Amino acid sequence: MVAGEAQGHSIPGLRAVRIPVRPAWLGVILVGGAVGTSLRAVLEDAWGAGLGEWPWATFWINVAGSFLLGVLLEALAASRLGRTWRRGLQLGVGTGVLGGFTTYSTFSVETTRLLEGGQWPVGLLYALTSVVVGVVAAAGGIGAVRRLGSRPAGGER
Repeated sequence: MVAGEAQGHSIPGLRAVRIPVRPAWLGVILVGGAVGTSLRAVLEDAWGAGLGEWPWATFWINVAGSFLLGVLLEALAASRLGRTWRRGLQLGVGTGVLGGFTTYSTFSVETTRLLEGGQWPVGLLYALTSVVVGVVAAAGGIGAVRRLGSRPAGGER
């Protein structure tokens, strides 16, 4: 389906745009996103940071999400699942659940609040640490799957 077309008719002035995924996959992403966002909201409510404090909940949510995304994508790349199953898990769990669970927007707002609140050393350290640790966590997830996948059958070393 192309946006701007209805039963073969185009809308003047509206450029045709292709939807990058089939509409059925959008439901998978929606459900996964609702699950991930709900889980994040519960954790943020339970362990939210006070004014000027390091936002630990968001930090650990993003680190855990980065690690899990590395695990998921590497496991899917190494799996023997069919293309449709891999795509569904990538979209439902990766884009949906983990995309809803992790939060670049909250990270950005918290960093901005720290900087604007005069806590610029904490804000800068939070921003830098979050990005670096997130990348390391994703690489760690990838590495963990590779290490587990390279073990000989039967649990022998």
